[in-house]
Amino acid sequence: MVDFEITRRDFNKGLAGAALSIAASAGPLARGVLGANDRIGVGLIGAGGMGQFDLRDFLRSGQVDAVAIADPFQPNLDRTLELTDGKAKGFKDFRSILDNKDIQAVIIATPDHWHAIPMIMACEAGKDVYVEKPLSHALAEGRKMVQAAAKHNRVVQVGTQQRSGEHFQKAVELVRTGKIGKVTLAETWIHSNSSPEGMGNPPDGDAPPWLDWDLWLGPAPYHAYNRNRCIGSFRSFWDYSGGTLTDWGVHLLDIVHWAMDVDAPKEVSAFGGKYVMQDNGEIPDTLEVVFEYPASPVSGKEFIVTWSNRHANSRGPDGHGYGIQFYGTEGTLFIDREGYTVWPERKPVGGESVTAFATIRSEGSAQHYPHVLNFLECMRSRKKPNSDVETTHRSTSAPHVANIAFKLGRKLRWNRDDEQFLNDPEANKLLTKQYRKPWSVT
Repeated sequence: MVDFEITRRDFNKGLAGAALSIAASAGPLARGVLGANDRIGVGLIGAGGMGQFDLRDFLRSGQVDAVAIADPFQPNLDRTLELTDGKAKGFKDFRSILDNKDIQAVIIATPDHWHAIPMIMACEAGKDVYVEKPLSHALAEGRKMVQAAAKHNRVVQVGTQQRSGEHFQKAVELVRTGKIGKVTLAETWIHSNSSPEGMGNPPDGDAPPWLDWDLWLGPAPYHAYNRNRCIGSFRSFWDYSGGTLTDWGVHLLDIVHWAMDVDAPKEVSAFGGKYVMQDNGEIPDTLEVVFEYPASPVSGKEFIVTWSNRHANSRGPDGHGYGIQFYGTEGTLFIDREGYTVWPERKPVGGESVTAFATIRSEGSAQHYPHVLNFLECMRSRKKPNSDVETTHRSTSAPHVANIAFKLGRKLRWNRDDEQFLNDPEANKLLTKQYRKPWSVT
């Protein structure tokens, strides 16, 4: 759980003497079962671009009322409040939301380093949670998030929305039913880096008056304000993110896990560095990862998954800037958010080259809105959502393991059951992180 005695008690001292307990303020719907016609009160934590996108689809459902929004960056807070026609209340500090008895669900769309603490506190407060990916900023805190959801019997949907896309579901079924044969290799990639100048190298300075920089940093180590470390570009710094690998890598590897019916690699190697970009970011701009997986229930064989991120001028297979490609003994399947294609393997038969089936193509399908609807339905039924917290913790763990392999510069062996590296204390220390006081996850 979050170190509640520190974070919560200290905060409540400044709330006009308010000393409400979570149990007393969670409200009957937060503790009970929602009826088919019950409105769902929603609070949003993190009002940037993704938070606004999430809130729009929640409101579009016609099932929710936006009750409160929290963000330490005032311009984003103001823009998001406008989406609610003035019905929601705005706060700088997310903890103001958690005591609200009219809120049954919390959306968390903060920077990555701020996912775990509000998610755990929301579970303790009796709220169901829709939390953006990557689930966690450190692997060990992801396990704490899983435990919090289970302990408090909360429905938690993670924003890996591709699982709710119909064409992703169909493509996964093609792999799992053996349409392309036994898969021994899957490629994942996104080639998204910008020009060599990147974000530039602005000096540190004073935070603008409309940003509470100390609250934005929260559990991260203190650093003087720098505009590149903040809104829109925080994923270029280790203190707040795992970079492109934990951003897009979670989406792509999640589909591989799903299709191959696995959830953890056994060995990981990572190679790369900051070779192109000349800005003050820290994340590698060129990264190649090899994940070695145990035998898949789908193919009965061990298999390899590769991840690639490099300069945007280079493209992936068939010119696609991002995607997933499964290579099977009977065919190859490519998929991204725009659709999928299955090409059959050509084989010599009687002196001719023949295929077992014709090329299959499918257009893309909606993903985010169905994902939101799935979460709301599961709030009422108490069933497991499409991107449940345990499954997505595993999909997030693989990129975390790869980042640790990159930082240490060596192949690592991963014990899926213990969530520890084999015989590698140095690597195991990197599974968690230090939290700046008064914040902590224990």
